[in-house]
Amino acid sequence: MPHSQTSAPRDRQVGVRLARGASPWLLPTVATAALSLARARRSGAAKAVAVPATALAAGMLWFFRDPEREIAQGRVISPADGVVQSIMPWKDGRTRVAIFMSPLNVHVNRAPLAGTVTSVEHIPGGFVPAFNKESENNERVVWHFDTELGDIEMIQIAGAVARRIVPYLPEGTKVEQGDRIGLIRFGSRVDLYLPEGVEVAVEVGQKTVAGVTRIDRD
Repeated sequence: MPHSQTSAPRDRQVGVRLARGASPWLLPTVATAALSLARARRSGAAKAVAVPATALAAGMLWFFRDPEREIAQGRVISPADGVVQSIMPWKDGRTRVAIFMSPLNVHVNRAPLAGTVTSVEHIPGGFVPAFNKESENNERVVWHFDTELGDIEMIQIAGAVARRIVPYLPEGTKVEQGDRIGLIRFGSRVDLYLPEGVEVAVEVGQKTVAGVTRIDRD
């Protein structure tokens, strides 16, 4: 059955914005902080709530930041901010690059190549820490992209705190390299599978920046 060929919206604003999908967490936190600050002068209880509520709201604003990026040149770029956790040859000839994202990282993920989203599959699972080997069985969203290198698989994996993965794009969407494709709330992991014959340019322990760090080597 043919898929609709919609296109991902391109980002033209400069600076930092808030991630799509942040509202359910962010709005109640900011509202509580604003209300407690407004009542702090007249109420000791409100004053006691204002400090932690404001700190939490500031933390949420920082966590859900979504900075603009100058997208790098290269065949495959990092889909996630974080640290390369492992590089593992796969039985089918592909190479899996696993990127661990701590709560301090930007958690908006980006398309590693230009192409078309051929499938977006949500798979229920557990919520063990994303740096744990057992996290491969966690709640996850599996993406497939039809690209110039063939089928590219990318998996967003929830962690111990991340209980919600928010895909931004449906199946059939055309993407440019570096387009925003989804959000994982709080600590998590992203696995990218490179096709056979594509040499990995990063190494374990290296920091990555979504849309900026090149993953493959010429």
